[in-house]
Amino acid sequence: MDMIHARGLVQTFYTGRGKQKREVRAVDGVDLHVAEGEVVGFLGPNGAGKTTTLRMLTTLLRPTAGTATVNGYDVVQDSVQVRRSIGYVSQAGGTFSQAQAGDEVVDHGMLYGMSRRDAVKRGHELFGQLQLDGLWERMPKNMSGGQKRRLDIVMGLIHDPTLVFLDEPTTGLDPQARANLWDHIAKLRTERGATVFLTTHYLDEADALSDRIIIIDNGTIVAADTAENLKAQVSGDLVSLEVAAGEHVEVASKRLGVIASDVETDARHVRGRVRRAGREVPGLLRALESDGVALDSIEIVKPTLDDVFLTLTGRSLRDAEAEQSSESETAPSLTKEGVSQ
Repeated sequence: MDMIHARGLVQTFYTGRGKQKREVRAVDGVDLHVAEGEVVGFLGPNGAGKTTTLRMLTTLLRPTAGTATVNGYDVVQDSVQVRRSIGYVSQAGGTFSQAQAGDEVVDHGMLYGMSRRDAVKRGHELFGQLQLDGLWERMPKNMSGGQKRRLDIVMGLIHDPTLVFLDEPTTGLDPQARANLWDHIAKLRTERGATVFLTTHYLDEADALSDRIIIIDNGTIVAADTAENLKAQVSGDLVSLEVAAGEHVEVASKRLGVIASDVETDARHVRGRVRRAGREVPGLLRALESDGVALDSIEIVKPTLDDVFLTLTGRSLRDAEAEQSSESETAPSLTKEGVSQ
């Protein structure tokens, strides 16, 4: 059973006014599905359409075109039922009142129909699991950024939803808290049978947590598969040789070029992609030894999701992030009606 099923989702915004008005498709014909019990990573650079897609799936933004069902409910026709059946942790974080953190959580649970007793019990469980012990009576405004982020996650999980949307959940967390949250996300599926739809631009996060990865770029889906299958599309492992003497770079480059593609060199390094590197590299080393080429080091690196993104789009995910950051500094913000003021 598909917990999420979307066909042809489009979200259009506009920039400018009058004759300068221009249509921008933030999401352009997205098809995706998520099966019951899956943890799916939705990967792409900032501005690629991740959060816009998620906001449509969680009924916060009405699609310009296309259809989607979540937990069997149509996101337009059955929006109330969708919201009741999911957990959602937004990228922006929650808006907290002047109440204590524990009261915020309990009130949030009761909005979903929980009894106060059950909400208190579940809230304390989550506070312990997400390293918020001792903060039940603290006001959110007096918490650190990382603590507030974990409180956001508690509020998204308080009613024990079977489908959880997490939008950049580890932003602002230190490495220890991030690792703890990874463990908790894994347990949502293994111990509670939850389906998790996770948006992120952290490559290691998507790789570590996801059964399947969907990659979006410029508003369109460019790939959807397991991390292993996606990385298999890259043309081999990256083999990097550091020669002891710079004059041997040319010889090493020719030898590596016999088994590698995309060979690059600099003053003392030679790099290239090698299929079945574990089988090919021993022969390369023997050939270099016979040529009298001494190496200071050799490194073999398996393909990463950034390599996958580079293969699919012609640029690395980090480069795409930099492009979006540069554009956002100069471009006007977009709204449904035009430029926001």
